[in-house]
Amino acid sequence: QVQLVESGGGLVQAGGSLTLSCKVSGSTFDVYAMAWFRQAPGKEREGVACLSRTSGDTYHVDSVKGRFTISRDNPKNTLYLQMNSLKSEDTAMYYCAAGRYYGLDADRYTYWGQGTQVTVSS
Repeated sequence: QVQLVESGGGLVQAGGSLTLSCKVSGSTFDVYAMAWFRQAPGKEREGVACLSRTSGDTYHVDSVKGRFTISRDNPKNTLYLQMNSLKSEDTAMYYCAAGRYYGLDADRYTYWGQGTQVTVSS
């Protein structure tokens, strides 16, 4: 059974940085496209960034472009999200997801982690 476990969230001041990790087990990691989503209280889930199986294609939504970077280490079965210049509006629960097809449509993703909380204080 495929399992995704996020880590690295926490409380950080505005302007600070965090690196989220997502460890995948139970399957060959490099068959999956991967993505990060987030959901703030009272808001809908939104896609943040996605990454193809070989890292040849990446996409970051405009609100995080230039500040966040998605990457993967296939031998370590791990997905990352480097977050710099954090803003209060980045406060949310962050989820990683794995699926067969690249993109930021949540329906493309079959497997999801439990989430890690990121809180940015202003």
